[in-house]
Amino acid sequence: MTGIRAEAGTRLAAPAPGWAIEADVAVVGSGVAGLTAALRCAAAGLRTVVVTKARLDDGSTRWAQGGIAAALGEGDTPGQHLDDTLVAGAGLCDEEAVRTLVTEGPDAVRRLIATGARFDTDPRSGAIELTREGGHHRRRIAHAGGDATGAEISRALVDAVRDQGLRTIENALVLDLITDGAGRTAGITLHVMDEGEHDGVGAVHAPAVVLATGGMGQVYSATTNPAVSTGDGVALALRAGAEVSDLEFVQFHPTVLFLGADSEGQQPLVSEAVRGEGAHLVDAAGVRFMTGQHELAELAPRDIVAKGIMRRMQEQGTEHMYLDARHFGARMWESRFPTILAACRAHGIDPVTEPVPVAPAAHYASGGVRTDLHGRTTVPGLYACGEVACTGVHGANRLASNSLLEGLVFAERIAEDIAAHGPHREGVPAVSTTGPQPPRPLAAPGTRAEIQRIMSTHAGVLRSGPSLRKAADALAALHAAAAAAGTVAEPGTGSWETTNLLDVARALVAAALEREETRGCHWREDRPDRDDDRWRRHLVVRLSAGEPDVRPTAGEAFPPVTPNAPREPQP
Repeated sequence: MTGIRAEAGTRLAAPAPGWAIEADVAVVGSGVAGLTAALRCAAAGLRTVVVTKARLDDGSTRWAQGGIAAALGEGDTPGQHLDDTLVAGAGLCDEEAVRTLVTEGPDAVRRLIATGARFDTDPRSGAIELTREGGHHRRRIAHAGGDATGAEISRALVDAVRDQGLRTIENALVLDLITDGAGRTAGITLHVMDEGEHDGVGAVHAPAVVLATGGMGQVYSATTNPAVSTGDGVALALRAGAEVSDLEFVQFHPTVLFLGADSEGQQPLVSEAVRGEGAHLVDAAGVRFMTGQHELAELAPRDIVAKGIMRRMQEQGTEHMYLDARHFGARMWESRFPTILAACRAHGIDPVTEPVPVAPAAHYASGGVRTDLHGRTTVPGLYACGEVACTGVHGANRLASNSLLEGLVFAERIAEDIAAHGPHREGVPAVSTTGPQPPRPLAAPGTRAEIQRIMSTHAGVLRSGPSLRKAADALAALHAAAAAAGTVAEPGTGSWETTNLLDVARALVAAALEREETRGCHWREDRPDRDDDRWRRHLVVRLSAGEPDVRPTAGEAFPPVTPNAPREPQP
């Protein structure tokens, strides 16, 4: 077939689709961002299909403990929320994007409540209970089930999707974007794993695709992210020619339950809300070491707390610090933080009677696929929201609990934009995975652990020019090995995920190596100071001849997102 754009190395090797369905919108991901976008698109009368990698409720949203930030409390204002967000973002937030978030956020939360989400309320007044987290000067974090906010939001949205009968494809790994001959979005290819409505590789033909695939935490050995967070959306966007930005700003959550230096995979999170309610960070001698380092002490922005923990660990030659909340008592632990209490006790630690060992672990990607205020990327018809996106809200460091709100606000904006412009179907071709150029070499599934080891060792919380160059060289060698004759991995879930991780890791390291300063959650030991004269700017990455190409913007302003100019149809 003709008309499908297939440039060298810009698609994964995969069998031809054996089935296809038609839609107006394909939403990839089933967290707060994806399901909100899907529900709003469906309400606008658009034929909407939700594609999700596991079950509908298995994404990152359900793991969110602390809550969702919005100016809902008495005396709080969007302006105060804006100020706290800008401070946390260390000079790289797009102020217009932040203003959009904080002004539209309260009503978006109210609409979420109308959808069925039940937040914790004061038993006497009935008002939503609000708590504080790091970087917030006011109580503005709404929570549910004590520390199970994400699970409640996920439940409400999944119930709404099922009640409205939206078409869903579960257990499906998205592979690549389909574009027409002019470079416009025409759908996606995907692979249904194990059980599902379809078998094997298929396609969803749709002139609008919304990426809401979550994060890339599995690029590191230890992370709070679930196993499905393998950077699939960012990797797909890069292969499709989209721009990504701010990838170097990976937020390491300061307080993750320490299970041992060799522990791998998803680690239990100890929510920042525990510190918001008065828990203290201490060393083995019980000394509070964050006091005096920042006006907010343990409630400083996450990058500052993570650095404080790492410095104390280095000074004392230890592998972790402690979070002490014994003064809460059993009743408060059981009512306010039942999920965290159960997780700790499952690993032999009782927070009621002993301090909890904690250490930083990979948690959140502040960067991602670059979008405008309507979620549009640089590929016409391709949108992104949630953790996979870079809207400019987070800058160099996400303010605690802004992520769920960002997913809500920008998902609604995407649905409004798609509905306003209508499905653009001219020239949408039948699906094809063949083309004049070879597909991107696949990495062997067995290299996944090596990618994670390289990233954790050389591009983790502590970085330097030499360590990042080691990471870049080691990852390039893995890529070269995948491309070598006779070593190309067989297509399959393992090789596709590993290739996505490798592509994302290389782009992240390239950006981190370029940024020769310390800012936000990017901490360069060899460049310990923030350098506003040279580096108050964003780094934009695209694939060029299959390699990450990093280019700095002219200044701190988040550059306009300009869709690639449509090309003339190919003969």
